[in-house]
Amino acid sequence: MLDCDHPFLPVHWANPSGSRREKPRAEGLTMVIDKGVGLTAYRDLLEMASPYMDIYKLGFGTAALYPDELLRQKVHVAVQYGLHIMPGGTFFEIALRQSPISAYMKAIKSAGFNAVEISDGTFPLSAELRRAAITAGCDAGLFVYTEVGKKASDYRAEREELLETLQADLEAGASHVIVEARESGTVGIFDKNGSADDTFIRDVVRAAGERASRLIWEAPKKEQQVLLICTLGTTVNLGNIHYQDVLSVETLRRGLRGDTAAIMEAGRPATCE
Repeated sequence: MLDCDHPFLPVHWANPSGSRREKPRAEGLTMVIDKGVGLTAYRDLLEMASPYMDIYKLGFGTAALYPDELLRQKVHVAVQYGLHIMPGGTFFEIALRQSPISAYMKAIKSAGFNAVEISDGTFPLSAELRRAAITAGCDAGLFVYTEVGKKASDYRAEREELLETLQADLEAGASHVIVEARESGTVGIFDKNGSADDTFIRDVVRAAGERASRLIWEAPKKEQQVLLICTLGTTVNLGNIHYQDVLSVETLRRGLRGDTAAIMEAGRPATCE
C-alpha cells in the first residue's frame, strides 16, 4: 500500500507531491540501517512503516552477533514485508579475508537473506575480485548492492571513481551502487561537517545519465536528506536512514514537512533555498 487506509483522509492530503509510488519501486528507494533493533521494536517498525522502506541493512557486522533464531526471524519478517534485507558490507569484507566468496554467499543465503552488500570501504578489493563477488551474489539468487567509497574520515568522493565504479558494477550485474557516507554522514560527498556541494552531485548525475537512477546516496542526517531531495527530486534513492527516521524521510519526500512542503506546493522538484 502507499497511503494509510483512513476513510476520513483524502489521498492528496497524505501525498501532496503526487510523486510517490507503491512498492516495488524502481526509484525513490529508502535503505534503512539497523544497528541493533530488538525484535519487538522491529516488528512494530515493519507493521507501521514497511510501505516506506525498500532495503534493510543489518549494519556493519552486527548480523554475526545475533542469536541464530532471532537473526532468522528478523530476516524472514523483512522478506514477508517485501524488503530486500542484507548484512552490512563490512561483514562481507571481513568474511572475504578468511573464506572464499562462495562460502559467504552460501552462508547468508542459508540464513534467509535475499540481498548482499559488496564493498571495499575498509579492506581493498581488486576489480577482478569485485566482479567475481557480484557474479557470485547474482548466481546465489541474491539482489546485489555494491558500495563505492572508503570509510576513512578524510575520504571524499571523486567524480571519475564514482562514475567508473557505477558503470562497471552495473555491467557486472549489480542492482544499485551505494555512495558511501558512513552512518555519521561525514565522508564521501559530505565534508567533516556533513555538508555537500550540490553542484558536484548534479554533475555526477548528469554524467551518469540513465545510470544515475541506480545510485543510492547515503544520507543519515535530515539536512542531507533535504539537500538531496531538493537537488535531485523526490525520486532520489536514500540510504543509511535510521529506523526511527523512516516516517520523517517519507514526509520529506511527499512534502508533508516544512523543509520540502513549499517546493512540492510549487511543483518544483529541485532547488530548495
